[in-house]
Amino acid sequence: MKYTIVIQWSDEDECFVVSLPEWGEFCHTHGDTYEEAFKNAQEVLEMLIKSSLADGQTLPEPKTLEKSLK
Repeated sequence: MKYTIVIQWSDEDECFVVSLPEWGEFCHTHGDTYEEAFKNAQEVLEMLIKSSLADGQTLPEPKTLEKSLK
């Protein structure tokens, strides 16, 4: 999977909050530790991909980091 996973600490929630930007602004999960947040993000991504494919939907295009040419 080459989708973006953004993990940030939330003082308000007192946990790590994960955003999955290719899947929409409301697609989030969380974890008490960074490792748990990452594991939960992987599980959510797997479910999103399986669900989308089962429904015949097109998967979102993964965002990639552009390399500058010198």
